[in-house]
Amino acid sequence: MKKVKIVGVPEHFNLPWHMCIDNGEFEQVGIDLQWTDIPEGTGKMCQMLRDGETDIAVILTEGIVKDIVGGNPSSIVQVYVESPLIWGIHVAANSKYQTLADLENTKVAISRYGSGSHLMAYVNAQNQNWDTNNLQFEIVNTIDGAIEALTNGAADYFMWERFMTKPLVDKGIFRRVADCPTPWPCFVIAVRNEFLEHNKQTLSLIIDIINNTTTEFKEIPSIDRTLASKYHQQLQDIQEWLSLTKWSQKTLDEKVLNKIQNQLFDLKIIDKKGTFAEIVKAI
Repeated sequence: MKKVKIVGVPEHFNLPWHMCIDNGEFEQVGIDLQWTDIPEGTGKMCQMLRDGETDIAVILTEGIVKDIVGGNPSSIVQVYVESPLIWGIHVAANSKYQTLADLENTKVAISRYGSGSHLMAYVNAQNQNWDTNNLQFEIVNTIDGAIEALTNGAADYFMWERFMTKPLVDKGIFRRVADCPTPWPCFVIAVRNEFLEHNKQTLSLIIDIINNTTTEFKEIPSIDRTLASKYHQQLQDIQEWLSLTKWSQKTLDEKVLNKIQNQLFDLKIIDKKGTFAEIVKAI
């Protein structure tokens, strides 16, 4: 058995991976695919790729593009989710802030620097014509850290995937004031270059298996109920999320990569741009 380490966020987007692992589909082709949930998100996963703690990451597009340009020796091999990620912008339920405009020049909770919650704070600020130089950050690591920071006033708002955060809104812990969709496909599959170089056949098998599952994922009987139960969601919320979510089986398009890099560059999140060949590798 070939042991392969993979990481991703503990969110509904990644249920296809868990189903393939539980069904023994990777084992059938001689692969021991070891999944680890990373609640801290993209910034932590970038670090794990750099440190060789994982071989593969299912990761936010903007975060891994930024990190590869910054020297992470990894490559994007495929888009995993084609549709945008819908970031909910949340405040504490009893917060004095009522609208998105109220949040200008306040402090944003982020999981860590280089994470999606950090980068999307800049995208949102640009969308609102706010001065991005005035953004202030409070590192909270996880969603539990964000609950604490917003409740005790250490931070004022928090951006996280809208549907995964909805149970906290339903419970009266957070209040959602707005949404901010990513202007690009949200998740990609990234691989350490060293692993990619020596394990192309293994990687190709892994990609084929996950693609076969994501192609038919929405047609699985009662998949909405399975998702709602596993991720503690209201059935109607999951049904809305499924209708908005589109998985992908294609490589990242060069025009899309250029769009992402141009926006990151304009926001001063990256200070140089990488080439398509440096960032994206076809298997």
